[in-house]
Amino acid sequence: MRIISGTHKGRRFNPPKGFKGRPTTDVARESLFNILSNTYQINDLVIFDLFAGSGGISYEFASRGAEKVLSIEKSFPVFKHLIKTVNDIDLNQIHVIKKDVFAWLKNTEEKADIIFADPPFDLDGIQELPKIIFEKKMINSGGCFILEHSADFSFDEYEEYDFSKKYGSVNFSFFFVD
Repeated sequence: MRIISGTHKGRRFNPPKGFKGRPTTDVARESLFNILSNTYQINDLVIFDLFAGSGGISYEFASRGAEKVLSIEKSFPVFKHLIKTVNDIDLNQIHVIKKDVFAWLKNTEEKADIIFADPPFDLDGIQELPKIIFEKKMINSGGCFILEHSADFSFDEYEEYDFSKKYGSVNFSFFFVD
């Protein structure tokens, strides 16, 4: 896997050995960032990367100049690997937090400009993520929430829902906040 754009363009990274996740593919990440780049100037934004996994989304935001990226990951081996990779690549604006995403969301008072979530597709509670985020008003005005999910889910019942994009087996649902 590689960082697609920004100051660290072309840098390669690998998920940790034994990683059972489903990293967002380079093609899907590139398409996602094309959409975001047409709406936002990434530099100076605060980003939450929920279920950070391989870290590809966090690395991409940091390479493009995000002011702060909070990467939330529950698995200790993956957490350790994320910290090592952040240090190896020298992406100091990424802060890795080892915590269950739902527990972190419940207890945090922080707000972001963009929240990206890539939970396991079979995770219980995936349907609740937008509700939790919008009820807590975690997104700054003009920001968005992007949820990566399988085709089994639809989120168009949410007022903030705007559109979805499909890339192979990956779906991104976009929610914008006024």
